[in-house]
Amino acid sequence: MYATSKKNKNLALFDFDGTLCKKDSFTGFIFYALTKRHIVKQGIKLLPWIQAYYLNAYPAHAMRSKLFRAMFSNADVLELQQISQEYAASLMSQLNPPLLKQLKQHQALGDDVVLVSASVDVYLQHVCSLLNIDLICTQTEQINNSYTGQYTTPDCSSEQKKLRILEKYSLNHYSVIYAYGNSIEDREMLGLATYSYMVGTDQQLPEIVDYKKLA
Repeated sequence: MYATSKKNKNLALFDFDGTLCKKDSFTGFIFYALTKRHIVKQGIKLLPWIQAYYLNAYPAHAMRSKLFRAMFSNADVLELQQISQEYAASLMSQLNPPLLKQLKQHQALGDDVVLVSASVDVYLQHVCSLLNIDLICTQTEQINNSYTGQYTTPDCSSEQKKLRILEKYSLNHYSVIYAYGNSIEDREMLGLATYSYMVGTDQQLPEIVDYKKLA
């Protein structure tokens, strides 16, 4: 019975933008998927909020939802999904080599690996399909084959990352929890971990223990 328990496997939680991916994938997606004319037109409407965001007077989670609504309201689902698949494939060359190596080591040991991101499911579902990992992220709404520009979940950052992880996974079923992040929005997720790694702060990635060999 013990051999089939998750107690002899680990859970690995990876943030995406700035952690597993070297770039801001959400902003990159806007420029990849949309015409410059559309971006400029909608961007002008958001200028006061964009300026406030860069002055640290408007929070990132609110800016992301406002951007998504402005840029992708009424976007055709089939058309945007085709673009999203292409974009996800292009992101594979933007992954951080040491973090990707760490991810693959977790997979080789049979650990459960999860991407936990505030970015949207529109393209992250394809990223996770390519990497063969699970996904927790901000979910977007579709009605009548169009994106409404609305979220169906809260922005998956900070406390929401923690809540969504605990909602989906029973942490006491795992031997060890690993978490990898890069910003203040990852602190609650990293707080769940036995071993955590903050890009730009921690010098060395945690050693991954193979608990099957110790069992």
